[in-house]
Amino acid sequence: MIGTGAISHKHAQAYANIGYELAVCTDINAESGRAFADTYGCEFVSSFEEVCRHSGVDYVDVCTFPDFRLQPIEICAEAKKHVQVQKPMSTNLATGRKMMDVARSAGILLSVVSQHRFDDSTQFLRRALNAGRLGRILQADAYVKWFRSAAYYSRPIKGSWATEGGGALINQAIHQVDILLWLAGPVSELFGYWQLGALHKIESEDVVAALVKYASGATGVIQSSTAFWPGYTERIEIHGTKGTAVISGDKLTTWDVENDSGEAAPVDHNVASGSSDPMAISLAPFERQFLDFGESIRSGRKPVSSGEDGYRALEVVLSVYESCHKGSVVKL
Repeated sequence: MIGTGAISHKHAQAYANIGYELAVCTDINAESGRAFADTYGCEFVSSFEEVCRHSGVDYVDVCTFPDFRLQPIEICAEAKKHVQVQKPMSTNLATGRKMMDVARSAGILLSVVSQHRFDDSTQFLRRALNAGRLGRILQADAYVKWFRSAAYYSRPIKGSWATEGGGALINQAIHQVDILLWLAGPVSELFGYWQLGALHKIESEDVVAALVKYASGATGVIQSSTAFWPGYTERIEIHGTKGTAVISGDKLTTWDVENDSGEAAPVDHNVASGSSDPMAISLAPFERQFLDFGESIRSGRKPVSSGEDGYRALEVVLSVYESCHKGSVVKL
C-alpha cells in the first residue's frame, strides 16, 4: 500500500476480509504510516520504491492523491509488480496514457478502483441491459448532489487543480461517470457549466452540470456537487424504450419495466451512500474488485475495471472541464 490516508483503511479492511495479506506500506507522513502498519499488521518502509520492489508483494495498491500515479507504476514495471490505483487514475490524459503504455510494455496489469461496478445493483443492471430488458436506451443520467464540510477542504491541496485535478466531478462523481459509460456506452459530445468555489474556499468546482450525448444517440445529464447540505443519495437513472431503472447509492431502488420477465430485480431501499460522510460506504464492492484483480493476475485476463476504463472516465470528466472553461461543445 502506497499512501495510508482515509480510503486506505477501507482497502485494508477489505483485504483482511478476503484473506489477502497486506505485506508492506508507506506514507510521506511516517508517523501516520507507522500507525497504519501497527493497526493492520504490516511492515512500514520509508519509500514507495521499497514497496514496489518488496519481495513479498504481488501487486501494489496506490492510495495517494491523483498527481502521484505514474512514479510507482514506472518502478513496478521494472520490478514486474501489478498495480491498482485509486480513482481518478490521474489528473491529466497524457499521464493516464503513459501509465497504460508503461504497464502494457512491462506486461503488468493496471486496474483503477471503481468498486461500484461490483455492486449487486450495477451488476444486475448491466446483465439486464445486455439482455435488452429496458429496450433501447433513451436517457442515462447521474446525479451526485453531496455535501462536504469546510473542514474537508481545510488543506490547501483539497480541491486544487494541481494535486486533485479538480473538485466534485473528478473526485466524487467520477464513480458515477464510469458507471454511465459501463452501462450506456461511450459519450460522443458534451457541454458543461460549473461554479468554481460556489460554497467552499477552493479553486475548482463544487457545483457542475453537463449535458451529454452518447455514441448510441441517447442523451443524459451529469450533475455533481459537494455544496448541497446536508447531502443527498447519488442516483444513476436509465430510461429505455421498455422502462426505467434507478440505482440510488448502491441499491436498485426503481425497476419499472413493461411486460418484464427474467431474473428478479433486486429492488432494495436500504442504501449506503457517501453523500455526507466519505466513509459511509460498503466494503463488499471493494472486496469483489480486489478478488477480481487477484483472479486477473492469476489468469492473465483483463480486470473488470482496467486502466482503459479509468482513462475513459477521466476523459469525460476532463472534457466537461474543457467545455466549462471554453463555453463550447466538446466532442470526444
